[in-house]
Amino acid sequence: MTTASETGNGAEHNPPSYRSRIGLVADSPNFPAAWDQVVEKVRLADELGYDSVWLGESWGYELFTSMSDLVRATKRIKIGAGIANIYSRSPALIASTVATLDERSEGRILLGLGPSGAQVVEHWHGVPFEKPLQRTREYVEIIRTILRGEKLVHQGEIFQLERGFKLRFKATRPDLPIYVAAMGPKNILQTGEIADGVLPVYWPATRWQALREQLDAGSQKAGRPAHSAAIAPYITTVILRDDASEEERRAAQFKAASPLAYYIGKMGVYYAQMLARNGFEEDVQAVLAGWQQGMKSAVEAVSPRLLETTTIVGTASECAAKVASWAAMGVDEPLLTMPEGSPEETAAQLSALKDALPA
Repeated sequence: MTTASETGNGAEHNPPSYRSRIGLVADSPNFPAAWDQVVEKVRLADELGYDSVWLGESWGYELFTSMSDLVRATKRIKIGAGIANIYSRSPALIASTVATLDERSEGRILLGLGPSGAQVVEHWHGVPFEKPLQRTREYVEIIRTILRGEKLVHQGEIFQLERGFKLRFKATRPDLPIYVAAMGPKNILQTGEIADGVLPVYWPATRWQALREQLDAGSQKAGRPAHSAAIAPYITTVILRDDASEEERRAAQFKAASPLAYYIGKMGVYYAQMLARNGFEEDVQAVLAGWQQGMKSAVEAVSPRLLETTTIVGTASECAAKVASWAAMGVDEPLLTMPEGSPEETAAQLSALKDALPA
């Protein structure tokens, strides 16, 4: 049985800042879809006071074009790139892109960077997947130099830039926040050194404190204060009606387990290795064995304790309580799945969640 201490339930104290820093991960469809509905949902989240919305990118719609749509449709919510990979665009192009969007949005852009994976980088972008750790460090260094308006002179292992070009307009925020999608110990340590936040996916709640310690060790190494890097996890979330039946609850749990099983078995080895390192080796092996019979078997193999510690499923009040408990254990900026359904249904769920959050 999963205990309250394992999942973070039953925490007694909530950091005061988390309630105003709850964000959402919006749909970024790989196929033609109702993008106008995605935009409308983000507009409604903006009106409801959610802090940020993040978009991903794989081999579907282009990330920054979609972000610009959201900038125009909203007034105050932050718009995050989650993530821009560090192989398909140069650091200078990413810097000028986010500086442009930050100016147009009056300072509402967040930049998430990460290596993506070898399959996508090499077989979609056609770029060798080499030295992701060093490449991440140099991207952050170069982007920060450009945003500060300094001459770009950089002598690194990957980039040698000598001509001293400067961005031809003044960035709205020279300190625009940069987050890194990190899972491995070395990348997490480096993130604590160089970034404003980390974007983990399916990091187990049993290990929030361990993640904080790793980040702070990196910050200390770089001479930065503790808590320099925020913990901003993507959290698969399903919000149920208060009168949801047991059948509907089981269906919601299966829905939440589906992407988890996919990440473990079909997204390279990174997620499986991360969960195994953090105490879920048997659970991971069960999912991998399930994949030998197909996706349904893999999803059914997700254990209750693994699902409980990596996802949030329940009524608005249950979800709010779990978000609060995870915040007490170290999560700074919970990034929850944008609810499915029509914009009206989504607005109702987001409003109910807001109302249920502890004061």
